[in-house]
Amino acid sequence: MSPGLFWLSTAWGALTVVLVILLIYRSTLTMQEDDQLFLDESESHMAQAQMEVMSKVNRITPVVKVLGGISGLMFLVLAGLFIYQGLNAPQ
Repeated sequence: MSPGLFWLSTAWGALTVVLVILLIYRSTLTMQEDDQLFLDESESHMAQAQMEVMSKVNRITPVVKVLGGISGLMFLVLAGLFIYQGLNAPQ
């Protein structure tokens, strides 16, 4: 394995770990989300809590999409480089 391929695979691994951590965090946030809320005036704090949860989820979603795309692209590049090196290896 060449040094360039090693560093690229290390960067891909680190990026994928960050992506998985963000996915786990987002799923824990959405577990707190309710599908419907029937609130009267005395329970308005629940509506505020749901708005905060949704704002956190909405902030994380674009980052998850970008990291997922970059991770997928890096995986394809790594697979291509690995196959290329395998085909050009002396026999």
